[in-house]
Amino acid sequence: MAKAILEFEKPIAELEAKLNEMRQYSGSLNIEKEIFTIENKVRLLKEELYKGLTRWQRVQLARHPDRPFTLDYIYEMTNNFVELHGDRQVKDDKAIVGGFAQIDDYKVMIIGHQKGRDTKTNVYRNFGMANPEGYRKALRLMKLAEKFDKPVITLIDTPGAFPGLEAEERGQAEAIARNLFEMSKLRVPIIVVIIGEGASGGALGLGVGDRILMLENCWYSVISPESCSSILWRSWDFKEQAAEALKLTAPDLLEQKLIDRIVPEPFGGAHKDHKEAAGLLKEVILEELALLVKIKPDKLIDQRIDKFGRMGAFEE
Repeated sequence: MAKAILEFEKPIAELEAKLNEMRQYSGSLNIEKEIFTIENKVRLLKEELYKGLTRWQRVQLARHPDRPFTLDYIYEMTNNFVELHGDRQVKDDKAIVGGFAQIDDYKVMIIGHQKGRDTKTNVYRNFGMANPEGYRKALRLMKLAEKFDKPVITLIDTPGAFPGLEAEERGQAEAIARNLFEMSKLRVPIIVVIIGEGASGGALGLGVGDRILMLENCWYSVISPESCSSILWRSWDFKEQAAEALKLTAPDLLEQKLIDRIVPEPFGGAHKDHKEAAGLLKEVILEELALLVKIKPDKLIDQRIDKFGRMGAFEE
């Protein structure tokens, strides 16, 4: 399905192109043995590459242009999705989508950042960077879910909140802070899923929940590797070293107890098979929902506050 090829995937792509070319001539030439040899070489190369990904390579996979976005997951995982629009104050922010949907037997409110596939749709979606009205829309939908006693699922995939002057004028910091406060005491279960990039306060604005899940090839950090590199080294050339230092991948965050569970992806990344990626995520969400809906609201809130209160505490 994927069309874009990342730099570290090029050796595999070259071998696969050679393999396809050989298959075209296999009917007229006796080259089955050579085809079999290259097939094995491709398989071994893929296993070696995808089992030993660096942190920077995972960042690249999280940004893959063919990776499934929020609406892709919604359409694959849910039924009867009804999108709701607007924050009732300024406008409808297209960088955040949300609405009621049904996942098997569970009726939920599902909300997430939405990117575009090309220049036109990226401009329409503001590259997945929400304005204050986006976070206020998300909060309005969460409060609506609370009113009707429906669990909330948030899908995070953003390079950060929109940093424009107009966003600051309309209260970007306040909108994100308000979401943190209100989500901490929402009286329904909240499942947070990082499905791509999780950068800075733009991610945190949808990031407070009872269970924090993270897909296998994602990143979640206070700052991107490029920005970290530009601050520390005055250049983007050290982004790979910055990614290593930030420890921003799913295994890192699970070890630090900042997330609760890693969701597996199809071999090679979620962009290889949207349907399989959504199926794997849906299975995990259903497992978590089955546990969370049994917990009384007061206990849910206490556990949530305690969970985030323990983060960032260290002993020497």
